[in-house]
Amino acid sequence: MKTPQSLELRRKQAFGAVRILFGLIWLINTWLQLDPAYSTHFLGTFSADWVAGQPAWIASYGHWMAQLVQQMGAQYVAYATIALDAILAASLITGVGVPLLAWVGVIYNLWLWSTVGGFGGPYTQGATDPGTAIIYALCFLLVVWTRSWEGLSFSKAPHRPIYAPAIHTARILFGILWAFDAYWKWQPYFLTHAVTYLQQALPGEPAWIAAYISFFITVITWAGPVLFGYFAAIMESIIAFYLIIGRGLRWVIPVGIAYSIGVWTTAEGWGAPFLPGATANKGDVLGTTNIYVIAFLFLAAWVYFTPEPRSNKGKR
Repeated sequence: MKTPQSLELRRKQAFGAVRILFGLIWLINTWLQLDPAYSTHFLGTFSADWVAGQPAWIASYGHWMAQLVQQMGAQYVAYATIALDAILAASLITGVGVPLLAWVGVIYNLWLWSTVGGFGGPYTQGATDPGTAIIYALCFLLVVWTRSWEGLSFSKAPHRPIYAPAIHTARILFGILWAFDAYWKWQPYFLTHAVTYLQQALPGEPAWIAAYISFFITVITWAGPVLFGYFAAIMESIIAFYLIIGRGLRWVIPVGIAYSIGVWTTAEGWGAPFLPGATANKGDVLGTTNIYVIAFLFLAAWVYFTPEPRSNKGKR
């Protein structure tokens, strides 16, 4: 029989395991940024804020931030980001310094999202999601709010109870992120061009990944691309709805994990190819939707290893 004490221990270990997995992905991202092209082209990536379709205020912000980075020395700032990435990876893997450094990770990723990520925009025809760094920021929040350094960690920080409202806030934020994704999936352009996102993932991929993606393209083409577009829109809407209301989590979490892995291995091409000097998906990070899986795993550890009052059983 699972006692509350044994469940709490397993929950700590689960949170710690997810934190380490997040750290390993972050370590891979750091390694990808060691390519000299990353620091050479770092300043140019700020143009994401002023590409066609971006609002004037984002373009102004991007130009101002690019000028600031240029004055500081663009390559030096790029080297600083690599060093910070390495520190964050080491902290996530070991658990040492996590409470402070995870908050640094939140702020750092929001900055990346607003600069080289262009706030996820421009939100014009063909947009599908709010960008890459925003989900990394949310996962760093989960690292903090789950007190993940208390399990599988070298940290000696004292144990404290988890503040449940913080976890629920993260869950709702995650649901809103899915709702934003779903909104763009319901746009006519996506519904009629859904299969093209898989086709766009093919160039530069290794042969085995290209064959894998091509198989799904064949299946989707046979079943009907528009039907697939509606399937994606409906799935993301369902996931968003249940995350926001906090019900049905025991079944929606594995569904969300499976769906996210499906997107990462097809439309995102497993995060590859890794193009020198590029940013975000198909660049200096391993992907985007795989980090959605990390967020789901944090929630899974909370849902499956938190003792439930009898009156609440069966509602999650």
